[in-house]
Amino acid sequence: MATIYYGKDVDGSALAGQRIAVLGFGSQGHAHAQNLKDSGHDVRVGLRKGSRSWAAAEAAGLSVLPTADAVAQADVTMVLLPDTSQAAVYASDIAPNLRPGNMLMFAHGFNVHFKTITPPDDVDVTMIAPKGPGHLVRRTYEQGIGTPALVAVHHDATGKALARALAYAEGIGAARAGVLQTTFQEETETDLFGEQAVLCGGMTSLVSAGFDTLVAAGYQPEVAYFECLHEMKLIVDLMYEGGMSWMRHSISDTAEYGDYTRGPRVVDDHARAEMQRILGEIQDGTFAKEWIGEAGKGFPRFRELRAAARSSKLEEVGKRLRGMMPWLESDRKVAPDA
Repeated sequence: MATIYYGKDVDGSALAGQRIAVLGFGSQGHAHAQNLKDSGHDVRVGLRKGSRSWAAAEAAGLSVLPTADAVAQADVTMVLLPDTSQAAVYASDIAPNLRPGNMLMFAHGFNVHFKTITPPDDVDVTMIAPKGPGHLVRRTYEQGIGTPALVAVHHDATGKALARALAYAEGIGAARAGVLQTTFQEETETDLFGEQAVLCGGMTSLVSAGFDTLVAAGYQPEVAYFECLHEMKLIVDLMYEGGMSWMRHSISDTAEYGDYTRGPRVVDDHARAEMQRILGEIQDGTFAKEWIGEAGKGFPRFRELRAAARSSKLEEVGKRLRGMMPWLESDRKVAPDA
């Protein structure tokens, strides 16, 4: 059974009098910094000079400093930067400013697990990983609910690493919902696998294949879009609310029977074997090496793949249909050019 911590398990004094630096003010950064501030912690945001987020962080009432200065002032530093930029920022701005007894924190274990960052032995190294996007972390905090999170301790230099990490989790509201204990390895490998094989890669490939199959068979692209993408949210929401059983209870008997008898023909033994291969590439570092190498070359293949996906027939049809649904506010949800 997993160990799950709640507010009653948190030592609120574990971070008393300690200064916190949140590096980055993106999806997670804005939520962590504002929640911690509203919880009474002494917070500053670290950003590179010229960052477009600087004004937004100041407008939120936060102290903003260049990254190195923020780390130098802090007892606790949370790194909420893109995976591919963390190692360089660590070398230039973080490592030179860490002091014995500091706590270095992450919301994803990628760089520590794959050893692009090797923290010193005299600092605590921990993780608090909310299981939701930053806007949800912020909104549920304001609602008094909180978003669940994972906690991990990679290195305990002070003997208080777990207590300090849980106090941080309480500061962002996660302890209200529950904080599940894990390891850097487990979080990194399962997170990457979920993204690649199920939540992002698996789902988008399944939706695209279904859309293409119907269109190739002569059905209207607009109808194919509704059947293969638009209604996906309805099904996912039901599973999110009550699991697969609740979803199956909520759909027709015809749909449920098709689920049991046809779904396994799509996700068949070949698909499961590919899932095993993908997991193996994550575990042995193949994917990490590939992604780090891609970043080092300036993301040429990544940008090519992104451009191709954005120009697909599915995206073109979807954009037009979403324009018929003003409640989606789709005009505000346009991905910027790569």
